[in-house]
Amino acid sequence: MKLFDIQADVGPKMAVFLSSLLFIISIGTYMAVTHVRHQENPADKITPTISQMADGFSRSAFQKDRRTDEYRLLIDTVASVRRFFVGLAFVVLAVFLGVTMGVFPYIEHIFLKFMTFFDKIPALALLPILFIVFGLGETSKIALIVIGVFPTVCLDTYLRAKAVSNEQIIKGATLGASNYEIAYRIVLPQIFPQVLDTIRLNFKSIILFLIAGESLAATAGLGYRIFVVRRYLAMDIIIPYVIWMSLLAMAADFIVRYWIKKRYPWQEQK
Repeated sequence: MKLFDIQADVGPKMAVFLSSLLFIISIGTYMAVTHVRHQENPADKITPTISQMADGFSRSAFQKDRRTDEYRLLIDTVASVRRFFVGLAFVVLAVFLGVTMGVFPYIEHIFLKFMTFFDKIPALALLPILFIVFGLGETSKIALIVIGVFPTVCLDTYLRAKAVSNEQIIKGATLGASNYEIAYRIVLPQIFPQVLDTIRLNFKSIILFLIAGESLAATAGLGYRIFVVRRYLAMDIIIPYVIWMSLLAMAADFIVRYWIKKRYPWQEQK
């Protein structure tokens, strides 16, 4: 059976079909469930039809809000994307700390135990504390993202830096490289593609903490909007918003994977 054949050669057309199969099944199943529920109750709100979701998305994207005179989807997207990238910028700093910990023993002893402990703290449990310390503004939301993801990326980078063979470090020093050149021009370039993959795989965590922050204290944002309209069981808006968020995350993931592929063609992509 080819399905479990290790040496199977999947052609391009078959690859496209297999990649689409579960999406087709999921959409078909949802449409079937929707049809049955609407046959029993035409006013059902839990499983909106495709046309209802399209209408809900259209109202959010192309019709101005009567109270604010703004396009809700645009305002929410801009607010969430801004928070996402600000949080991501702080998370990238974890890469440099992780490399420094992996190369310099004194820095390792200063930060390793602290980062390991900090990584085990449930970030969402700190949300009330963040609101008390930083208020309900942007700072608390960004801090939640940083606390939730920074230690994980830092420790992953540290482990990858420690895995670089000691022979390369000795050879670099023998050829006259300084300590900083060894850390940031020998070790970091080698592990950087894998670290980018780690950051890419943490996009979901960043979005999770972003939604948590927006759901409790925000005036705009994709997570904020979902929690506002849930009061009215507006699934025709909630589901398109969830799909929109997923598409944005997929786009960010694709951009990073494409950049790794072009910049580091030897790096195997998953």
